[in-house]
Amino acid sequence: MFARRASALAPVVRARALSTTRVSSRALTLETINPAVLSVQYAVRGELALKADRYAQALLAPGSEGGAADASLGPDARLPFDKVVTANIGNPQQRGLDQRPITFWRQVIALCEYPELIETAAAAFPPDAIARAKALHKEIGSTGAYTHSKGVLGIRKKVAKFIEERDGFPANPEDIYLTAGASAGVAQILGLALRPGDGCLIPIPQYPLYTATLAYVGASPVPYYLNEQSAWSMGESDLLRAIEGAKHPIKALVIINPGNPTGGCLSRAAIESVIRLCHARGILLLADEVYQSNIFDPDNKPFISFKQVLRELEPEVANGVELVSFHSISKGVAGECGRRGGYFELVNIADDVAEQIYKMASVTLCPPVSGQIGVDLLVDPPRPGQPSFAAWHAETSLTHDNLKSRSAYMHERFNALPGMSCQPAEGAMYLFPRLDMPARALAEAERIGKPADVMYALELLDKTGICAVAGSGFGQEPGTYHLRVTALCPGVEDYVSKIERFHREFMAKWA
Repeated sequence: MFARRASALAPVVRARALSTTRVSSRALTLETINPAVLSVQYAVRGELALKADRYAQALLAPGSEGGAADASLGPDARLPFDKVVTANIGNPQQRGLDQRPITFWRQVIALCEYPELIETAAAAFPPDAIARAKALHKEIGSTGAYTHSKGVLGIRKKVAKFIEERDGFPANPEDIYLTAGASAGVAQILGLALRPGDGCLIPIPQYPLYTATLAYVGASPVPYYLNEQSAWSMGESDLLRAIEGAKHPIKALVIINPGNPTGGCLSRAAIESVIRLCHARGILLLADEVYQSNIFDPDNKPFISFKQVLRELEPEVANGVELVSFHSISKGVAGECGRRGGYFELVNIADDVAEQIYKMASVTLCPPVSGQIGVDLLVDPPRPGQPSFAAWHAETSLTHDNLKSRSAYMHERFNALPGMSCQPAEGAMYLFPRLDMPARALAEAERIGKPADVMYALELLDKTGICAVAGSGFGQEPGTYHLRVTALCPGVEDYVSKIERFHREFMAKWA
């Protein structure tokens, strides 16, 4: 009997022995992971940001009051600055930038997260914040529960109303998807729309999300260049030139309006020409409109949505161009980046394709509920006559005016520097000055194996603590060099003075 049991157990013992035999040292190596990942680049959070974070941690270390030490600068070297200025990313509420959150937002969100406050601390909140929180609580229930995969229907209805009031044309809540920020929506649509080898037209310069996502899905970016000397404008001829030179069939076209990193705002004529080109060529149009409320000269350069212009055209075009537009709570005057809220709207997308978009949205179950509440507050702010309107209007106007004045100030100062020129920003949160690199600086950059503007940005960080992003991370005309800096930094005079001083020293060093 024992022999029979031993014989029966033998295959199990052998299987266990095989299962514990180590075939190789690691399952995950750079040779075995998805090769598409190795092609992904994201300059906004790349080498410069990592180095800036290391400096920031060094400055926080005990005993750094007299200047933190950093071995990368040499033995016993100390940092020549007492703080890191994060001018590399549009993250308004982060420490050091400290944009004040909108009070009404935080009140409603607090009440939604802890509904008991509605009864126990009602005197601490204005009645319209309580009313909004009650309505959201009735619609959502606990903020810890999943919602519909498209997002809460009541909030999507409000988004539809917002779009209709903005554009003058109706929107269907069933065509609206709430997302974990606009970035998640962009990645979802690009991942569904594009097959390996498909071409996607992207503006140069562009936000690196697009090239990163295209690399990951195996699609091919097809650049079209914005006209720097004409306030980063674009026209049909720029797109046709890119299409004619493309090596891949063009499936989609990305527009960022207002522009990131350029701050340019498209005219109605430019928008119409893009729409008509997409209609003639059967191209999917993706409109990134997350900076639509960051407009500095609305009388002369207003924001106009792609959907509005599309619906104003003749029926053949208005009902024929496939459009997906994106918006976010991270930008504008809210700056709620960490809350991860946004939406996209489908226009003229075939029903069977829309079913697949819903299927892929359902895989991730639902967008963050706190972000969905943020979208509700974005599209339905306090109205005149309501208790919170005066405070909301004062807070949002101050944020907008500060951004506008800083942008204008930086533009003026940058243009006064030798070897630097800068187009005025018409919107968004950034400036994208051009650097006229001395020949010796170009030679040195080639010697160390870095783009010249990356070398410039790294030296700027090392000398001043200011973290900016090199233009090469966004794409630029060959032979040109740029720097993207945000207009979010308080104390802009000191911030710009440091850039000016560094720039003059850099140019003199490499002259």
